[in-house]
Amino acid sequence: MTQPSLFGVGLSRSGDPALAVREACAPVRAALDGAAPTLAVVFASPTLCEHAEDLLAAIHAEIAPGHLIGAMGEAIVGQGREIEDGPALAVWAAVLPGTEVVPFRLVARPVGEGMGVLGWPDAIADAPAGNIGPVIMLADPFTFPADGLLAELNEEPGAPVVVGGLASGGLKPGEHRLFAGEDVLLEGAVAVALRGARMSTVVSQGCMPIGPEMVITAADGSSVEELAGMPALQKLQEVVEALEPDERQLAVEGLLAGLVIDENTPDYERGDFLVRSIHGGDRETGALVVGEQVRVGQTMRFHVRDARSADEDLRLALRGARDALGPAGPGGALLFSCNGRGTRMFPEADHDAATIEDELSPIPTAGLFCNGEIGPVGGRSFLHGFTATMVLFA
Repeated sequence: MTQPSLFGVGLSRSGDPALAVREACAPVRAALDGAAPTLAVVFASPTLCEHAEDLLAAIHAEIAPGHLIGAMGEAIVGQGREIEDGPALAVWAAVLPGTEVVPFRLVARPVGEGMGVLGWPDAIADAPAGNIGPVIMLADPFTFPADGLLAELNEEPGAPVVVGGLASGGLKPGEHRLFAGEDVLLEGAVAVALRGARMSTVVSQGCMPIGPEMVITAADGSSVEELAGMPALQKLQEVVEALEPDERQLAVEGLLAGLVIDENTPDYERGDFLVRSIHGGDRETGALVVGEQVRVGQTMRFHVRDARSADEDLRLALRGARDALGPAGPGGALLFSCNGRGTRMFPEADHDAATIEDELSPIPTAGLFCNGEIGPVGGRSFLHGFTATMVLFA
């Protein structure tokens, strides 16, 4: 009989590194019944990262994880809280029977006239499609081209999806910290691929669709020249004029473009659209410039974002992921939330963490506020903003 997976999380707000580790690891040991975790994931605020080597050594001494990754974050999530000010350390750990962990580190180096990513393991590149679950990745925003790597992976048939985020809290290269085992890294990315673990990903882009779905009938690069046979700017004005007053007000405050990635779906729902900013319009040509490459024949729908739509979108995404896991239900979660969320977006503190507990029950969850969030839309992985991405473990 297969042993069940076990999950635990601890959070400390102590500014003393030794005390923070003891406080964060104690509930983890209790939840895992003293067993050594297969995987530990650690998130620490900038002040505690000044002692990152000591933190990691102490965590290994406390819980002896088989593998560990982690990152620095300007805000830390754990035990249903989002600590946006002051020191915080979250230690999340899981015992995953029958799961093979493939840890790796990536760096960006000059290759020819551009930059190349080195370190992607053969064990993942050569694995049959679907053999390896989502890759959990944490990266430095200054030294690692996450969007470039994801674009390459999206062109590879059978490549695993990636979920995670970019470290935050630093202002320039060399200030962020990434954790791999007992090592502290100042650049690149750290990641694990899991073979044999039951996992589900969540991507909540915090938006609400408005107006009709429209086909892009002329495009060039990131310029949408025509929508439904009309100049895109003219079509936009037509859509906005037809909105209800409250939706029209949100559109005036900020309109976004939602692009369908996988057209092989009979009915498009929120999670089928990749949401990108609209950078402007050209009144002479009638084109709209969006923050993504577009193509003729692609379906597009305008979106708006506010606290209410972000709350609703997260709840819908969590319910869908919960259903995808089936009767077993979620046992633990890792959360990667934008640093523009939290009390910068919502009127109350702890919004994303509390919503997870609302929709999934209080499962062991840890995470950080990111400089960019990674998660799949339409089976392909993208770098997002103002998004909450997650991986749920059954």
